[in-house]
Amino acid sequence: MKLVFIIVSTIGALLFNLPKESKTFKEVKTEKIIGSSFSLINDTKSKVSIYTGTGFVSLNKGSKTSISCKVGKEVRWAKSGRKGKVIFKIESKHCGKVLKLSKLL
Repeated sequence: MKLVFIIVSTIGALLFNLPKESKTFKEVKTEKIIGSSFSLINDTKSKVSIYTGTGFVSLNKGSKTSISCKVGKEVRWAKSGRKGKVIFKIESKHCGKVLKLSKLL
């Protein structure tokens, strides 16, 4: 009889201490990676600084950079290491392509 009581008590204690499910919902931001990257060519007439969604890049006219293809990230203008206005958001159609900056403005 004592053994049955000990087993039931142990199971009850274990069930009582199980983590409870949270009733609250949190917004989850997701990024969908389609391809590995895309290239962005500065075909404008001047040197530009941009934020690629992961880091800052300075592009001379005619130069290009490779950007990770993380759909939903924003490519922005940059000045003195600070993010500026959004140039464009990365879309799945950009992945694996070579894009000209002038076409995205």
